[in-house]
Amino acid sequence: MLDWKGAVGRVEALEDISFDDSIIDKLQQTPRSDNLINFYTPSFKAYSSTELASCGGNAWPAVSITGADCKLQCDHCKAAILEPMIPARTPEELWRLVNGMVESGTQGMLLTGGSNHQNKVEYDPYYSTIRRIKDEFPEFKIAMHTALVDEDIALSMEQSGIDAAMMDVIGAQKTITEVYHLKRSEDDFEQTLEILVNTKMKVVPHIVIGLHYGRLLGEWNALAMLKRHTPDAVVLVVVMPQYAPEKRPFVTPDADAVGSFFLDARIALPETPLLLGCARPSGIAKMKIDAYAVMAGVSGIAHPADGAVELAARLEKRVKVTPSCCSIAIGDEVMAVETTNDAIELDLDTILAHEKANKRHFPATASALSKIKVVSDVA
Repeated sequence: MLDWKGAVGRVEALEDISFDDSIIDKLQQTPRSDNLINFYTPSFKAYSSTELASCGGNAWPAVSITGADCKLQCDHCKAAILEPMIPARTPEELWRLVNGMVESGTQGMLLTGGSNHQNKVEYDPYYSTIRRIKDEFPEFKIAMHTALVDEDIALSMEQSGIDAAMMDVIGAQKTITEVYHLKRSEDDFEQTLEILVNTKMKVVPHIVIGLHYGRLLGEWNALAMLKRHTPDAVVLVVVMPQYAPEKRPFVTPDADAVGSFFLDARIALPETPLLLGCARPSGIAKMKIDAYAVMAGVSGIAHPADGAVELAARLEKRVKVTPSCCSIAIGDEVMAVETTNDAIELDLDTILAHEKANKRHFPATASALSKIKVVSDVA
C-alpha cells in the first residue's frame, strides 16, 4: 500500500511543512470514484508558480456589468474581487467586448457584477444581448455568477443561453447577517440552489470556507444543502482575509481545519466533482490547503501551489493541466476546452526531470515546470 505520509515528505516544496497525520490517514482511506486531477490556470488573474506556467492570453476573462461597484460591501470582499475584471456597464458595451473577444480567439467568459442590497445582480437589461451573443457565437461559453434568484430570473438566465450558473451557498444565518449584511435567510440560499438545479444550465455553486471571519461555521450546512440539491460540480474556495476591513478583521483559516472539511465534502458528495478555486490564502497556508485538496481527491485545482503537482503524481494520480476557468469544469468535461483539447498530461518522471533541469539552469527558483507549454492534444 502506498505510504501517503511518506509521499508528502518526498516532495521538496512540502518537506518542512507540518501536516496532521490523522487527516492524511482519513483522506487515504476515503474511497473516490476518479483518479484524475486537473490543474487549471485561469487567465483573468495574474498567476505564477515554480511548477506551472500560466496559460497566457485571455482565454477566460472575467467581466463585471457594474465595474468595481457593489452595494453589499461584504466584509470578506469589499468589492475588491471585482476591481481587476473587465467592465461592461451597458449591454452595448458587452456586445462590443464579446465581439472583440471572439476575434482574438477567446473561448468564453465569466459574467458577474456587484450585488444590490438584496444580493441580486441586476442582469435584466443584459438578457437580450446575451441571447444575441449565444445566437451569433454558439461556441462562446458564458458562466454567470447568479447571486440569489427566483424562478423568473432563473428562467431568463436559461433562455438567454447561459451555460453555467454559479452562486455562493451560505449555511449560517450569522454569516448572512454579519458578513454579507443581508436580511435574507439560509432558506433563500437553498431555494436559489434548488431553482437553479431544475434548469438546463450547468450549476456550479461555491462554498467559501472560513467565511465567518476566518472561522468555519455554516460550511457543513451548506454541504447538506448541496447533498439535497446535487449540482454538476462544486467549487471550494477559502476566504482571503487581506480584503477585510480593519475594524472587522478575519483570521486566516486553519489549514488543517480546511483539510478536514475537504474530507467531509468528499464523503458528503462522493460522485460530485469538487474543484478548488483560485481564491485562498497565500504562502504556507496555500501549500497545505492544496496538498490536502490533492489528497482529498478533488477533480481540479486552480492556481496550484508549489508541490501540488508533484504530490499528485507521487500519489499515482493522473495529472493534467488545462488553460481555463476552474468553475467551468463539469466532471471530466472542461467547457473551456471542449473543442481545443488544450491540455497536457504529466507523469512523475516528467515533473522531476523538469525540476532537475530548472534547478541546474535557474538555481534561484526551485522545482519548475515553467517551460512546459500547455498546448498538447491529450484527449
